[in-house]
Amino acid sequence: MAVLLVISALLGLAVGSFLNVVAYRVPRGESLVSPPSYCPVCGHPVRARHNVPVLGWFLLGGRCADCGLPISRRYPLVELLTGALFLAIMARMAGLQLLSALPAYLYVTAAGVALALIDIDFRRLPNAIVLPSYPLIAGLLTLSAWWQQDWWSLARAAIGGGALLAFYLAVALAYPAGMQFGDVKLSGILGGALAYLSWSTLLAGAFGGFLLGGLFGIALIATGRGGRKTAVPFGPFMVAAALLAVLLPVPTFRVFAA
Repeated sequence: MAVLLVISALLGLAVGSFLNVVAYRVPRGESLVSPPSYCPVCGHPVRARHNVPVLGWFLLGGRCADCGLPISRRYPLVELLTGALFLAIMARMAGLQLLSALPAYLYVTAAGVALALIDIDFRRLPNAIVLPSYPLIAGLLTLSAWWQQDWWSLARAAIGGGALLAFYLAVALAYPAGMQFGDVKLSGILGGALAYLSWSTLLAGAFGGFLLGGLFGIALIATGRGGRKTAVPFGPFMVAAALLAVLLPVPTFRVFAA
């Protein structure tokens, strides 16, 4: 078990490095494979020895090896965050005796981090990430259900994902200024992943996003950094609440079947 946890953390660090690339290039319409990693200021390629997650940033002293300009601290922080989340997801799935679903939840974690970063920077959730996630998550959860011989969990995921998407769509239509359609499309993915675990997890993750967003809005007003009409991206709160609901135990209840 300890070996698997270490492997998960190291994988998370590597994936976090890639997510930095995704968050920078996808909104700009750039390829993820070519050219190799480069400094966004001077354009020089990043040397292989400097491309090691977290350590590379410290070896460079937080500055580009060619132009000497600062490299954002966000890069190592995203790598560390993703490593910690992969470790936590691995431990949680093992505790639930649901390692068959690990690939699905690692993917949700990685996609969620990338989408949260993009939403913070650009106030949008790209279809290039969101839409392909539907068949991918459906396939991974189907494999998990087949391995576990637990088809009700898969059916619950489909019902939960559809229900949450319908709810978000209704909110977006009723209050378009407060809900974007990117959030609506993301809700179906998160709803399916949450409902696969339980109805309680779905409810906690679905409405936890509104709670986190509301608390953030109150903090903005209280500190004088914003007002009631200040626009903030909602995607990061959706992702954060979903991951918290997956990682933290919530009271359970049953609907229709066990």
